[in-house]
Amino acid sequence: MLEKNPVIFIILAFVVIMVGTSVTMIAPFKWINGPGDRIAEVKPYTPLQQEGRDLYMREGCNNCHSQVVRTLAADVERYGNGGGYSKSGEFFYDRPHLWGSRRTGPDLARIGLKYPDPKGAWHRKHMENPQSVVPASNMPSYAFLNQALDTTYSERKMKLLKFPYTQADLDDLKGKSEMDAIIAYMRKLGTDIPVKKAEAAVLVPAVLNNPYTDVKAVKEEAEAIYKQQCASCHGEKREGTLGPALKGSAKSDADLFKIISNGIEANGMPTFGAALDEQKIWKLVTYIKLDTK
Repeated sequence: MLEKNPVIFIILAFVVIMVGTSVTMIAPFKWINGPGDRIAEVKPYTPLQQEGRDLYMREGCNNCHSQVVRTLAADVERYGNGGGYSKSGEFFYDRPHLWGSRRTGPDLARIGLKYPDPKGAWHRKHMENPQSVVPASNMPSYAFLNQALDTTYSERKMKLLKFPYTQADLDDLKGKSEMDAIIAYMRKLGTDIPVKKAEAAVLVPAVLNNPYTDVKAVKEEAEAIYKQQCASCHGEKREGTLGPALKGSAKSDADLFKIISNGIEANGMPTFGAALDEQKIWKLVTYIKLDTK
């Protein structure tokens, strides 16, 4: 009986475990992460982005944020931001991967698509004071990252990882802060995925004219929507902060509906078509057009 011979039992158990490990964990690497899985548009990190990635790991961001959009429809809708679920080719240059398993905070695999601001203003405000843009957030402040970036090993890292770089890339690190680096990293996440524009939904209203002409009837609800979704970038009183002032906007109702639902990528405004239904967007349009406090 094996249970009476512990040495043989241990050896056989080890063999069984190794067979299972080989079949499920080792052998698949012969068929995955090969040339066929590559996504041509996915590029290596620049020195600044790589420094930001190292800071992301140093601060333990992966303990609260995952970086993989699962194939579940709910995950794709919530975190895909037009890029769909994650594919193996997206992580070709990740050393190590930061998929994570916990989501105390939202998944960040597509955060660069959600906030495409070329200057990273939203990210900076969020990192310095998370509650200023997400009031219910329990994320601590990372304002201390506004300190000089240590570039002592930057070139060595790029050589070790075999990532291409130029002297201009290294020179670009001069005068940069740790905050600049981590923002550069987050702005890249998800932006190399070529399917984002093809999959991004464009919301077209079923009703072409604003059905909410009675401002008093919708003001309370619309104001609540505005404070939750818009105030962090456009000011509590629509006076403008990160984004432009919106009080009494001169844009047409139809144009405002289009901007809110589909966003403006060039200006860094995210889409709200998935977060707000058509009625809420129209009510928000009515409130924005309102020229009184």
